[in-house]
Amino acid sequence: MDTATPDAAKSWVDALPRALRPYARLARFDRPIGTWLLLWPCGWGLTLAGGIASHWPLLLWFSLGAFAMRGAGCVYNDIIDRDLDARVERTRNRPLAAGTVTLRAAWVWLVTLAFIGLVVLLQLPLRAQLVALASLLLVAAYPFMKRLTWWPQAWLGLTFNWGVLVGWLAVAPPHPAMALLYAAGIFWTLGYDTIYALQDIEDDAFAGIKSSARALGPRARAGVALFYAAAVGLAAAALWRVNPQWLALLALLPAALHLAQQVVALRDHNPARALALFRSNRLTGALVFAACAVVGWN
Repeated sequence: MDTATPDAAKSWVDALPRALRPYARLARFDRPIGTWLLLWPCGWGLTLAGGIASHWPLLLWFSLGAFAMRGAGCVYNDIIDRDLDARVERTRNRPLAAGTVTLRAAWVWLVTLAFIGLVVLLQLPLRAQLVALASLLLVAAYPFMKRLTWWPQAWLGLTFNWGVLVGWLAVAPPHPAMALLYAAGIFWTLGYDTIYALQDIEDDAFAGIKSSARALGPRARAGVALFYAAAVGLAAAALWRVNPQWLALLALLPAALHLAQQVVALRDHNPARALALFRSNRLTGALVFAACAVVGWN
């Protein structure tokens, strides 16, 4: 019988040389959803600011940066949480928790990934560089939030959507729409990461890990609906500030319907369903990107 946890399931990583597999798993290269969730807000800011046509190569750099920095963030998170991960069913087979990667090797891998991120950083104008560097404070604090607050998902929202600010400021000066779009991303993350946390609600309670899923309890579905409604409303306000026409808001309708479908499907705390709904947010990000591109282009 296969006893692998979801964090150690079979993937393309198994085709790599044996010595490299634990490092790929440590950086979650086998699960690209986190890279998508980090990348899309960068694209939102870039496109709604009107930079997709004139600065399209930045989207490629943001893609590389999201891949590297999401990996670095996962390595850092696992370094901090290695003891907690060993006590949670879903994460007990992560390389550091299972002992297949040493702590020293993990730090070396983290620095390597961060260096790739530095290369991407140098492609940005100074204003965007400084804002991007400020995100390191959020990244450094995130692993501790689950010990300090019932709402670590809110901190993740601040962190994962920082790319809205970086993408916008890479091509345009600050604008109220930028702040509104950033706020929309925060509520979006609150929603999808609450869904993600439903997978671990029992193990988290046993290990003393706090989460929005535990805080909301039986009201988790209503909470996700509220977070997603706020995300759509704030995104609509951002689009309106750029192009105050009702037709422009129709571009956001596919994303809004997709989020509504997630809420409808969130009927119980089934871990497999929660994971599938969480992963479907890569499509949400793409749909919001399309809306920003349509409005920003015009």
